Amino acid sequence: MPARTPDPFTVPTVDIAPYVLDGPADARSRVAAAVDAACARVGFIQVVGHGIPDTVIRDLAGAMDGFFGLPRGTKQGYRVTGANRGYSPPKSEALSLSAGIESATRMNDFFEAYNVGVETRSFPGLDLAESDYGLNLWPEEHVGGFTAAVREYFGHAGRVARTLTRIFADALRVPPGYFPALTDHSIDVLRMNNYALPPGTVTLDQDLTGMGEHTDFGIVTVLWADQVAGLQVLGADQHWHDVLPAEGALLVNLGDLTARITNDRWMSTLHRVKPPIVEGSIRRRRSAAFFHDGNPEAVIETLPSHLGADNGLGYEPIAVRDHINAKLAGSRQGKRNTAAVREASRVRAAAETGPAAH
Repeated sequence: MPARTPDPFTVPTVDIAPYVLDGPADARSRVAAAVDAACARVGFIQVVGHGIPDTVIRDLAGAMDGFFGLPRGTKQGYRVTGANRGYSPPKSEALSLSAGIESATRMNDFFEAYNVGVETRSFPGLDLAESDYGLNLWPEEHVGGFTAAVREYFGHAGRVARTLTRIFADALRVPPGYFPALTDHSIDVLRMNNYALPPGTVTLDQDLTGMGEHTDFGIVTVLWADQVAGLQVLGADQHWHDVLPAEGALLVNLGDLTARITNDRWMSTLHRVKPPIVEGSIRRRRSAAFFHDGNPEAVIETLPSHLGADNGLGYEPIAVRDHINAKLAGSRQGKRNTAAVREASRVRAAAETGPAAH
């Protein structure tokens, strides 16, 4: 019998409108089944029917253009050392270290970013530590309308993330309250990224890394991005594949904590950004990733129903706070995350078995 040809790499498209619009039970069941299959096979999903108005996305993109178009010195004034808020300049991070990979291009991810997120005052009545959240900086004095546009999108992205965890609960056959118990004061962060840097910011005579190979840290990530090549996902064939968002779609991927919950039956898939160089310059590309990471003190454990899905490997229970801090120490402080054994092994396997991308 001839060897079976591997399935071509695709990111499934799922219409989540039956959940957004509280549709009938049979329609929701079909959505949950499609999400379960996508999470188990790829770990990435093209999500449509999400309900975010086009005007909200356009306003977000305009706010990002306004900030990233500011002079370098002005942007540096919004840099916050030691906090997951504010401005990150080019070459200040190395995402591959968060996945346990030492790189010859340490702290050489050339993207720039701006982060905002929930604060302790977002949850009145709870005694929360500001160190787990952070304080936002809003560059309103330099970019009028930035705060309103970003807050509007943040609210919509959070709604989509919570809709997805409702779907996850149905797909995993856990009680409806399972994910809210882990996320009712979640450390949610929106990271706005820019890859089209001014001339002279980076040189093109090197193997540039827009954003190094990494897995996302938390429960689920909701990504808006330009329809420009750059994002690459590591497939089950151990090759890197280009992924473009479909028209009107958001890209959704799972984070490490959901992989732990399912003992890797659902995948926290490695991905990276390698923006194309066109006629000697980096083509413009923007993205905005909403990270739904969970309550800092919540302890993540594998579901009893998934204890047999580990192929002989298992995860120890871990607090969200401890996992996030270890990953951030890698990307921000240049410390290799020694706990990221599985992620590092997958990157090394990809490097050894084939070309960089299909």
